[in-house]
Amino acid sequence: MDGESPAAAALRLAPVARRWLENPRESLARSREEGCGDAFNMVVMPGFRVSLAEPGRLVCSFRVPATVADADGRWHAGAMAAAVDNLCAAVAYTADGVHRFTINQAMSFFSPAEHGEEVEMDGRVAHRKGKLTAAVVEVRRKASGELVAIGRQWMTSTRARPEKNGESRSKL
Repeated sequence: MDGESPAAAALRLAPVARRWLENPRESLARSREEGCGDAFNMVVMPGFRVSLAEPGRLVCSFRVPATVADADGRWHAGAMAAAVDNLCAAVAYTADGVHRFTINQAMSFFSPAEHGEEVEMDGRVAHRKGKLTAAVVEVRRKASGELVAIGRQWMTSTRARPEKNGESRSKL
C-alpha cells in the first residue's frame, strides 16, 4: 500500500476479503504454504456468497449446513459465533488491510436459524480507536429479515508494538 491513497487501498482490499469468505479452501491452501493453515474456516463458512464488499462493510448469505447444526437441527451457537468472528475479521481487513485478532466478543441470540435455512450476515466496522477496531454483525433470516443474532467484537492489530530500550513493550 506504499504510495497508494487510503481510498484506493480500501477498494483493493474488499475483493481480497470476498475471496477469503467465498473460497476458504483456496485460502487454506495459501495459508498452509505460509505455515498457518486453519481448516476450521471451511466448517463454519461453507458456501458463503458475498453480495456487497466495500471498505468497512461486507454483506453475505448462505444456507445453514447440517455440519454446523445442533441435535435439534438449529445452527449451533458456537458455529454462529465463529462465523461472526470470521466476518468481523474480514470486514476489519477491508478498512485498512491489517489483520486483526479478537480480544472481546459478545453475542446476542434472538431466534434460532434452522438447518437448510438461508441467512444473511451484514458486517460493518462500527468504531476505530488507535489499534482497536469494533465491528458489528447482524444475522437475519434472508426470507423474512427477522433478526437471528447480533455479534459485537473488539479486535486489535497483530502488528507488534515497537520496542523500547531493547525490551518488548507488550504486557502480555
